[in-house]
Amino acid sequence: MAIISADRERFPNTPWQLVETRHEPGNAGTLETLFSLGNGHLGIRGAHWAAADAELPGSFINGLHEIWDIKHAENAFGFARTGQRILYIPDANNFTVVVDGESLGLAESEVLDYRRSVDFSTGIYECRITWQCRSGSVVTTTERRAVGYESRGSLGLSLEVAADRDISLDVTSSVINRQDQPVEDHSAHDPRRAGRHAGRVLLPLRLDGGDGSLRLSWEAAESKQRVGLAVDHWTSAGHQPFETLVDQDDSSVRYVLAVSAGEPFRLEKSVSYAAGRTVQDEGVDAAALAEAGLRPVADIFAESEAHYRGYWATSDIVVDGGEPELQQAIRWNLFQLAQATARANVAGIPAKGVTGSGYEGHYFWDQEVYLLPYLTYTNPDGARQVLEFRHAMLPEAKVRAKELSVDGALFPWRTINGLEASAYYAAGTAQFHIAAAIAFATNRYLWATGDSAFREGMGAELLMETARMWISLGFFGKDGLFHIHGVTGPDEYTAVVNDNLYTNVMARFNLRAAAALDHPGVAQEERQLWAAAANLMHLPFDSRMQVHSQDNDFMTLEPWDWTTPRSKYPLLLHFHPLVIYRHQVLKQADTVLAMFLQWQDFTAGEKQRAFDFYDPITTGDSTLSACVQGIMAAEVGYSGEALKHFTNAVFIDLDDTHGNTIDGVHIASTGGVWSSLVCGFAGLRDQGPVPYFDPRLPEEWDGLTFHLRISGRLLLVRLSSGAITLTVQEGDPLDVNVRGQMLAVGSDPVRVELEPVAEPEPTVFPSGLPTASIPVVLANS
Repeated sequence: MAIISADRERFPNTPWQLVETRHEPGNAGTLETLFSLGNGHLGIRGAHWAAADAELPGSFINGLHEIWDIKHAENAFGFARTGQRILYIPDANNFTVVVDGESLGLAESEVLDYRRSVDFSTGIYECRITWQCRSGSVVTTTERRAVGYESRGSLGLSLEVAADRDISLDVTSSVINRQDQPVEDHSAHDPRRAGRHAGRVLLPLRLDGGDGSLRLSWEAAESKQRVGLAVDHWTSAGHQPFETLVDQDDSSVRYVLAVSAGEPFRLEKSVSYAAGRTVQDEGVDAAALAEAGLRPVADIFAESEAHYRGYWATSDIVVDGGEPELQQAIRWNLFQLAQATARANVAGIPAKGVTGSGYEGHYFWDQEVYLLPYLTYTNPDGARQVLEFRHAMLPEAKVRAKELSVDGALFPWRTINGLEASAYYAAGTAQFHIAAAIAFATNRYLWATGDSAFREGMGAELLMETARMWISLGFFGKDGLFHIHGVTGPDEYTAVVNDNLYTNVMARFNLRAAAALDHPGVAQEERQLWAAAANLMHLPFDSRMQVHSQDNDFMTLEPWDWTTPRSKYPLLLHFHPLVIYRHQVLKQADTVLAMFLQWQDFTAGEKQRAFDFYDPITTGDSTLSACVQGIMAAEVGYSGEALKHFTNAVFIDLDDTHGNTIDGVHIASTGGVWSSLVCGFAGLRDQGPVPYFDPRLPEEWDGLTFHLRISGRLLLVRLSSGAITLTVQEGDPLDVNVRGQMLAVGSDPVRVELEPVAEPEPTVFPSGLPTASIPVVLANS
């Protein structure tokens, strides 16, 4: 059921904010995700300050995790051995407010007025509630939050309490270790959700506090990673704390005072975290490192405002016309991209960013295929840092390759520390295509930036070692073609197949990119072998249907029964994998994704027939799918379908359409929203001779405006219903191709008139009978 778009009185359409004007019980955990704050390193969920009003509160540091030994029911050589899970760090966003003996809370107290918001233009969260207290007083509480950017481990919190008459006020500010609180292990019912550890995780190292200050640190029991925390409090009129208590799981600072009408009490809470490799070293005092990072709350707020001032100046995407709700939704998605990546530095980007514990905080191929396009063209330095992080995993990837009997490097499907953490190999390790995703992101970064130092060093290594993996994984068959067997493509509803088209297409790209390197590490014989394998790569094609087949056997599978009720989706939660694997049904775009990423390798007719065949049998059970389907619909010329898929993508989290937004933002989908606008409707295609545009602006829109950073230039792109206008705002002129017309774009706007794109006749395919096996399965379930 829709959340944000369903009630525009409660969630008004404000283009620069997400606003809630009325509190209602239910969906608290989902809203905690939607109102979260983060900077790519530190994240805090948008929970209310009172414990009774929060459903799944918490804070996270990117990469801070615990490990454990994976216990397989039936073991086998090469299975993943070490589980990894992001930690709930000790959480500072906790207050209790007692007025005249009444503990204020949304569930029990009378609320006269309510408004909370997160401001995309400043990165500041604010929640203002007016309470009718049982004592007769009317009290307004205002909480504001921001995370630091120059000081990326900093969090600023302020709480103001104002009353219409004199009141007795008792305020407690707490730091709670949520990781070791008893919480349900949700992963038993849904593999997308996070599990819990059986024993205690965070072991205290230092527990100091006094006079309103806290200096605390912990060490994870198994990973030995450390986190330090420093907290200082400041109050208006210099109120001194009533007491300061320190404990490994609940430390607090309490204020008891009288508040007069017209003289609000304000409490500021400056928080600083220190975690990572530096504080893991023997003898390092993590709390002391955190203390060194303390900043005045006002400075933290100013950092956030300054960061977003700069961010939106070149990263905003403006849609003119169309549904007004879309602009707010687009900006919320762009805001989440900034929150997931801005200060991650040399680290990966978890599938949920730092907004929740979903998918255990792991890094997937999501970051290379769905997030690095956005980073490459808006924050190239950030893109390079993610690739540096992948490069740092090369030693572990080479060891993993040997375990799987291949050469070069085999990167883990899901990981935090570089080791494979996917216990279900069919939908994990078998997705060898992650190697090509890393190579593809590397090549795109090099193409878009011209970073010669990276090309000659880390970039070349990534391309070469992944190419070596492909050449040893595949083989030249009796037909003389190069085959890659026993793999799973992006579509996890079809697993461990031979010659998955996406995998083969991306491996071909990877081999060609490596073969094109002018690098002393590549021998001539190796270069020739890579080129031969690429040129002879087998791409499955069904001659009867005249469609590229997703793999060698996909066209022989039994069609799925599309009378299966919607209550049985996502299929992975209602059917055994073997039931799904033997049917023609897709979790997400696979062949269609290959044709988008390797756009030059397929004709317009091949793309249309593939879209027409696969789109109707794609469930969209993956949040990675709608954006890709929309991009290809736009290229094919299906304007209505493109806008429909895009609207689905842009509201995936805002409307919780997949039912698991409670566990964090689907960050890859937000990256897909960026690509939908830039690559779908503006028609950008890269890694050719020059940037190429073939716009497909929806009829419902009047215009689309955005910036791209390409080869040291800042390119402004403006689309209208009948033209594209390009301007280089920073840097030298840039050669650009618009629908085959070569242009030299400089500081003067260059306008190109565009002919409307005619919508083609859809392809009609013969359809088989619905499967008879599913009703039997349902009857026995």
